[in-house]
Amino acid sequence: MAPADALPVAVRTIELYVLNMRTRMPFRYGIASMTALPHLFVRAQVEAGGRRQVGIAAEGLPPKWFTKDPRTTFRQDLDDMLRVIRHAAAQAVELGEAAGVFDFWLALYREQERWARAAGYPPLLSGLGTSLVERAVIDACCRAAGTTFAAAVRRNAFGVRLGDLHPELAGTEPAALLPPQPLRSVIARHTVGLGDPLADDEIPPHERLDDGLPQSLEACIRAYGLTHFKIKLYGDAARDLDRLGRIARLLAPLGTYAFTLDGNEQFSDAGSFVTYWQALTRERSLAGLLEHLLFVEQPLHRDAALSPAAAATFRSWEERPPMIIDESDGTPEAPARALDAGYAGTSHKNCKGVLRGIASACLIAHRNATGGRRLILSGEDLANVGPVALLQDLAAMATLGIEHVERNGHHYFAGLSMLPEDVQAAVLAHHGDLYRRHPRGFPTLDVRGGRIAIGSVVDAPFGTGFLLDPTRFTPLDEWRFESLGVDEPAGSLPAAAGAKPDGSVGLR
Repeated sequence: MAPADALPVAVRTIELYVLNMRTRMPFRYGIASMTALPHLFVRAQVEAGGRRQVGIAAEGLPPKWFTKDPRTTFRQDLDDMLRVIRHAAAQAVELGEAAGVFDFWLALYREQERWARAAGYPPLLSGLGTSLVERAVIDACCRAAGTTFAAAVRRNAFGVRLGDLHPELAGTEPAALLPPQPLRSVIARHTVGLGDPLADDEIPPHERLDDGLPQSLEACIRAYGLTHFKIKLYGDAARDLDRLGRIARLLAPLGTYAFTLDGNEQFSDAGSFVTYWQALTRERSLAGLLEHLLFVEQPLHRDAALSPAAAATFRSWEERPPMIIDESDGTPEAPARALDAGYAGTSHKNCKGVLRGIASACLIAHRNATGGRRLILSGEDLANVGPVALLQDLAAMATLGIEHVERNGHHYFAGLSMLPEDVQAAVLAHHGDLYRRHPRGFPTLDVRGGRIAIGSVVDAPFGTGFLLDPTRFTPLDEWRFESLGVDEPAGSLPAAAGAKPDGSVGLR
């Protein structure tokens, strides 16, 4: 049953719109290299407490994250992503009224999960559709109630029943386990992609960017005062030893710094990762670097990460580094399974579910309070950009108390230059702490001393301080894959996407 101050909700209509975006440089992670993607906006008309209110959500749709299948093309991956999103949107309207946001989400999640299982879609992918609708509903309810996301969570205005997701939390309110106040700044953990130049002198003349933003890791450290990093791994010890050695030499002058390693599912079983890790730790030149390691993210492929064999290996491996799951976190019970299998935690991304993230944070806080090893809830990124997706993500991170968050959208995209000028102006007017105006005119994330200020995000209803009108973008039914400028054969990396000589994004 929802608490007394929870607003009954019903979704009346959902509209979907697309803005194509292309990166300023390729973002290589795992088996994919992203240079263009559609950025999807969800516009929901929601009945919240008897009041009609619009809610907005957004997400970039990247290649090879929701499903890491090397046999499919980016076009096929997008078809699947859009199908699960459309299904969730249609089901949301059909559900009718629910007693509160949590009841609405749970009903939608169960219906989407049932449909996806029958259709052969994995939970992480099907959950994308659910989470986009969930975010739009949360945005609408916060606006209708005149409250912020952080305040709504702490008084449990969404009606979250933690015990429905983690039985050990039955009868516990989120406010009992979450920080009493949201953060108002976070540390930006900078992504070092597999294709990123480490030093300025590594960039060939024909690849040097002229957009006024730093390109190499060395330049980003200078420009942003970075102290925290996320380093992508090849999963090949010889290649990673050399690359990590070069990164170590760049980071050593900082003195105080911290980093995470992202395995990106590169290992097929726990034994191969144990062998790999032992090779890294035997390398004396990396000893100083590894002292600054926070955790290793998702080293095993999702098909093996939570298997009994992996659990047995990890639980018996006393020298294992702290490890968390990311892509394996596709269902509500996955975080608890991971902790029981020897992992140190999980990640939060809004695309996996906001309410699920609240439950994961509470589970980890509960287990930390009961003793034993220190558990982790990390904040990770999918190259999120504003003015909606990034800000809603930061609002959730602040509320959950995640102090350092992987941020990479501002590095791989040229700020918010892809947006109409009036939207850029609205971002600067409402979020002048989070963004600054670049000398070339567009808003770019304001990273100072390695931190970003998010007070305006926390004080907004759900991240964004103004109500964006996405109807100016391309209706999804009119959008075509060809507008991205890529048509790759099966199994290839979409490395040529969006490379239009005139710099346009190719919207139709």
